[in-house]
Amino acid sequence: MIRPNGLARAAIRFKPSAFVGTFIALFMAAMIVSACGILLETGVRASVPAERYAAAPVIAAADQQAHYTTGSGEDRDTESVALPDKARLDAALAARAATAPGAAAAIADVSFPVRVVSDVRRGNTPATAHGWDSTAFTGTKLTAGTPPRTGEVVTGDRARVGDRLTVDTPSGTRQFTVSGTTDAPGTMWFANTQALALSGHPGKADAIAVLAKPGVTAATLADQVEQRLGDAAEVHTGDGRGAVETRGLAFAKEMLTGLGGSFGGVATMVAVFTAAGTVTLSVGQRRREYALLRAIGATPRQIRRTIATETLLVAPLAGALGCLPGVALATWWFGQLRDKGAIPRAVDLSVSWIPLLAAVGAAVLTSLFAGYMAARRPSRTKPGEALRDASVERLRIGWIRTPLGLAALGGGIALSGVAASEKGEDAANAALGVVMLFMLAVALLGPLIARACAGLFGLPLRAAGAPASLAAANSRTNARRLASAITPIVLAMAFSSVLVFLHTSEDRAIEKQQRAGLIADRVVTGPSGLTSEALTRAKATPGVDTAVALTRTSVLAHAGGALQSFSTQGFTGTGADLARVMDLGVRKGSLDALKPGTAALDKTLANDTNKHVGDRFDVILPDGTKASPRVVATYDRGLGLSQVTLPQRDLAPHTTTVGQPTELLLKGKAEASTLTGLGDTVTDAAGYATAKNIDRDLNAWANTTMAAVLGGFAAVAAANTLVMTVLDRRRELGTLRLIGTTRRQVRGMVRWEALLVTSAGLILGTAIALATLIPMTNGLTGENPYIPPYLYASFAAGILGLGLASTALPARAALR
Repeated sequence: MIRPNGLARAAIRFKPSAFVGTFIALFMAAMIVSACGILLETGVRASVPAERYAAAPVIAAADQQAHYTTGSGEDRDTESVALPDKARLDAALAARAATAPGAAAAIADVSFPVRVVSDVRRGNTPATAHGWDSTAFTGTKLTAGTPPRTGEVVTGDRARVGDRLTVDTPSGTRQFTVSGTTDAPGTMWFANTQALALSGHPGKADAIAVLAKPGVTAATLADQVEQRLGDAAEVHTGDGRGAVETRGLAFAKEMLTGLGGSFGGVATMVAVFTAAGTVTLSVGQRRREYALLRAIGATPRQIRRTIATETLLVAPLAGALGCLPGVALATWWFGQLRDKGAIPRAVDLSVSWIPLLAAVGAAVLTSLFAGYMAARRPSRTKPGEALRDASVERLRIGWIRTPLGLAALGGGIALSGVAASEKGEDAANAALGVVMLFMLAVALLGPLIARACAGLFGLPLRAAGAPASLAAANSRTNARRLASAITPIVLAMAFSSVLVFLHTSEDRAIEKQQRAGLIADRVVTGPSGLTSEALTRAKATPGVDTAVALTRTSVLAHAGGALQSFSTQGFTGTGADLARVMDLGVRKGSLDALKPGTAALDKTLANDTNKHVGDRFDVILPDGTKASPRVVATYDRGLGLSQVTLPQRDLAPHTTTVGQPTELLLKGKAEASTLTGLGDTVTDAAGYATAKNIDRDLNAWANTTMAAVLGGFAAVAAANTLVMTVLDRRRELGTLRLIGTTRRQVRGMVRWEALLVTSAGLILGTAIALATLIPMTNGLTGENPYIPPYLYASFAAGILGLGLASTALPARAALR
């Protein structure tokens, strides 16, 4: 009696090379799945321990999320998006919180940017200011002097008691007397009532810190404070206090969740498809063995059990070992994001058993399913037919995969038409479905596509000599083997091209719009913003004809069925002043009509939100305040300049900096040397556009990294598949040698086959990438994709080189 478990163990023991390719594919799949799962889990669990609020057991703060509802009925769901700036609450709530049982004190806390502009010893250095009452929970002590009263300040920098300092604050520039000093550099303290006024948001506090009486627990106090404040504030304890003081945490959670979820979903699908294809190839390569087993009496059930047992012997180990580099990849990726400032330093990577178990489970289930599907034919075939099919491959049309593949192909073509007819985000979202459907079609219709490619490329190959003619005949006869090699190459080329060339296209469009739209003669900027008096001083500078101050931030608006963030600029002066320093490319309406209560929108945003001149544009301002300005103009250059343009008076009060602008745009013949005191950097329009490119480095790095991870995996899978197919042909290559074919001719045949496979993969991958990129970039930028020739050539050369190396080396080994 044949024992399936014994057969499986014997197969792995005596023919380990047959399972190496499967092991590598499952190993790589587990690595990708575990890495993305770890990032996703980190995004869900990310927290920051309280630092400044560590001694305050309870913190009350405003909701820092904007909420919106999607769907209806049973499908109704509420989603949240982090606000671009800090939402504040009524400072008077501190008095109400102080009456909660167990509360020793409640302090209205504020933090805001300031800059000393008159002290030679300290220079023009930015600092952060607070109310002195906050020292009750921060523990800050005076090293000299007394606490501040109205008109006084305590500083942690080089200053002496009695010094007079001119301090620029969000509410303007004023003089203060130093009443005391501390040992906390970069920080200033004002009397609490004055700090609330100087913050630029009178009567508003960033948070309310509630201190407990002796013996009162944080949980008990939090319940009492929540009852006192009701819906007016959210109450936080534990690590929730850290989220209040660390503004970047919400954005980090959003980014990590999107990276691990959205990209992780795509990467997992690619990994599963590729691994399944490798398992199918491995089973198919041993069809002769299964035919012999059927001939000597093995039942279909025993064949299926043997393949399942082989899978269970290989997949768990491959999955478990693949988790090790998966953890290393997630650690490196997370560290890079933290170094680039996208994740707060206090956030730690969360590694638990959940993503690791999911990765191992994905490897096992993928291999079991692929093995089962591949075993259906050899297990059902009669013994005589099995031996005949094992000697010569017969290309049969699968009555399950072929209709599904044709449906995916038709869906991709139809969705391409939809994407081409849409605009803005709708076109981009539809284009994402195009690449997924086309890739599914390639995976399902692989043998038919391979046969078509072999026939098409075989025509010129037949005229290129004996090795090329042999390659054409082999490729046409062994379409399944060819398809298993083409599919991962198509994956590598399509996904890498979409990710990389989407960025190059956006980058080129942004740069063109910036260079064409910024017509100011001078641009003054500073890494921490400018002083509130910078605009007044600029207007008084000889040679400056027009000066406009800009505040750059973001607002939230509904588009594409979701609440999205859009770049926003607030400007001083009139719309005519703005037009003298910035050419937005107005399409409809006029910037002259821009005044408080109005807005101008980028044309793509206007299309996405279905807004026209004269309509009301519902928007959530940076601090969560809702507004409905009237649209007075739409313009072309929002991608490079700003998607929303508002008067400074409507925007600035809802930002942290308030009266401190981000940059100055100047028109006139003023020399750069006369403007150096206004900010850290003075440049012209071209220099400003070049400097702004640095702000896109994170996006460029992220896209390149995702392309490298996904494309690298697919490339390794392609190389793995090519090596498997060549090593499996030892008998065939040996037969060619026996009938008189020289080693050089055999190697030449293998090279031509590699060129055919890689060329077919390149062409199909490029076609899928273009079908995705054209509607996507037209929707996002209004232009066709920009594909740098040198970059595309490097992609193509890399894939061609990989294909040749992955066939030449094993072919040389097989011929020994």
